[in-house]
Amino acid sequence: MSVLLSAFSDINTGFSFRNLGYLPRWLILLFDVCIVLISGIFTYFLFKGLRLSYVPDEHLWFASLFYVTINVFFFWLYRTYSGIIRHSSLIDALKLFFSQFSTFVAILVFNFIVIVFTKSKVYLTTGAFINAVLSFSFLFFFRLVVKQVFDKLFSSNSDENKTTAIIYGTDANATAVANALMSENPGRFKVLGFIDKDNQNFTKRILNLPIFQIKKSIPVLLRSKSATALIIADRSLTKEERSIIVDECIEYGFKVYTLPVVSDWDDQKEISKKIKNFEIHDLLERKPISLDTRLISENLHGKTILVTGAAGSIGSEIVRQVIHFKPQRILLLDQAETPLHALSLEIAQYNDVEIVDVIGDVRDFQYMEYLFKIYKPNVVYHAAAYKHVPLMEINPSQAVFTNVLGTKNVADLSNKYHVERFVMISTDKAVNPSSVMGASKRIAEMYVQSKHFKHKRLKSERFTRFITTRFGNVLGSNGSVVPLFTKQIQEGGPITITHPEIIRYFMTIPEACQLVLEAGSMGQGGEIFIFDMGKPVKIIDLARKMIRLAGYVPEKDIAIKIVGLRPGEKLYEELLNDSAKNLPTYHEKIMIAMETSADFEEISLKVASLIDAAKNGEVNQTVALMKDLVPDFKSMNSIYEKLDSTVS
Repeated sequence: MSVLLSAFSDINTGFSFRNLGYLPRWLILLFDVCIVLISGIFTYFLFKGLRLSYVPDEHLWFASLFYVTINVFFFWLYRTYSGIIRHSSLIDALKLFFSQFSTFVAILVFNFIVIVFTKSKVYLTTGAFINAVLSFSFLFFFRLVVKQVFDKLFSSNSDENKTTAIIYGTDANATAVANALMSENPGRFKVLGFIDKDNQNFTKRILNLPIFQIKKSIPVLLRSKSATALIIADRSLTKEERSIIVDECIEYGFKVYTLPVVSDWDDQKEISKKIKNFEIHDLLERKPISLDTRLISENLHGKTILVTGAAGSIGSEIVRQVIHFKPQRILLLDQAETPLHALSLEIAQYNDVEIVDVIGDVRDFQYMEYLFKIYKPNVVYHAAAYKHVPLMEINPSQAVFTNVLGTKNVADLSNKYHVERFVMISTDKAVNPSSVMGASKRIAEMYVQSKHFKHKRLKSERFTRFITTRFGNVLGSNGSVVPLFTKQIQEGGPITITHPEIIRYFMTIPEACQLVLEAGSMGQGGEIFIFDMGKPVKIIDLARKMIRLAGYVPEKDIAIKIVGLRPGEKLYEELLNDSAKNLPTYHEKIMIAMETSADFEEISLKVASLIDAAKNGEVNQTVALMKDLVPDFKSMNSIYEKLDSTVS
């Protein structure tokens, strides 16, 4: 009796007819008790009609009281009445099942005890089983009815404000997405049905929704079904197939949504939150990269890692990935205070890795030597660099100080303090450079590579393995066109493009940094690793797709303005020098550029002269010396073009 009172006392005092979507717990419990009473009465008369006795008449009142009490006890134990009926789920059904199963077992145990002492029983075993089945069915049916009634009559979630959508896919992923969207409140989408990739099963239904057959094209199907959006949930689609589908849809003004792969155990609310507008990043992303985590872990686990330029887009992602391999300590070096502080707060959760925030400049040799002497890093990822091409054209001395002198300082100290691996982050702009920035990075590559081969030739003890990684543009990095175009679209345009024929290679920041870790681990020293960047993308096509993905029409809603090539900018980028070849590695996306390495003493003397010229503010002399160091450096759209003939 105390259990009964306890359950009824668990009352939601905030009940109001204005909030009928949330019935108070005592009312749900009362309904459940009435339902099991009805099922018990039904079972009693069912067996009486069959001339059988479910409960002997002389025990009827006692049996009924015990039956209700034991049901209330298990309702209370499993909290079957605590859920919000309109959001009933599989968990609620399982609670009901276990409560009725437990009631059935309790009745069997009670029967056994009575038989032992009185040689008779209170309940017919078959009747108790049938009663349990009926009770569960009625309880479950009650919740289904209430859920549907409340959704239909009292929900403010009108279909008028929803986006009508069709889900592309018929697998478990697509089904989970549809289920989540149909349960979402307030709902954003009205799901009309599914599309089967293989154009089969169109006679079947999923969640009582049709599977549509594509007779002509997806846009035609969407229009015929009055849908305004497509949700891509098929995990088997290739990048090319996704690209074709998205291009078709945005060409005809249909919205496209996507989401990550859904786990079978993901919460429905979490699934619906993951659904987002299809973005240009989704279109350019490739298959996940397979890493040799064992090899990377051998090089990083339990060691001290220095990341220069740690607050930048590439440096910060390297930090995020390195930290998962449990190094002993990570030194975050950058001269930018605010973004370094933000990164430090982001990774503060990793208590088992010591994080050291270092405000410093790679150009300051004395301070850098202090860091190497105190912390003795085992691995260095050198990502610090100036990379904005137009700015370096008018500030060549600064390009030399950071990209050349900064690299020289870190490389020299790495070798002096016996760093195991030095991994330099370079750029495709270093290949046949047309800008001061590209030339400065190429000089840094030459210095690092020649330094490695010098120590290898001299068979120096514990010399550092100097490794260079070279790749193109990364989506979302500082200076990338994608954030710029996004900002321009949000402001209503125009989108500014330097030339209608300009093309670039793209990869995502995580993808680039994963390959940096892999290449840094596989490298034996002296290599220049280049990454598979996929197919080049025409920037004007990229701009048009971004405009359409934002729901606008190119040239009509958002203008595209050609502003001309910037100083030092090329129409296309390369990953290999004209005279270089590449060799494959065990990783399909990483190759080695076979470029000749100059003599270190000669490179060192020329670099020293270059740094002196930059310190003296001799701009033309600085650029001329860069052209002497890098014969392939041909200035484009630049005030230094006239120096080409002088140097040659």
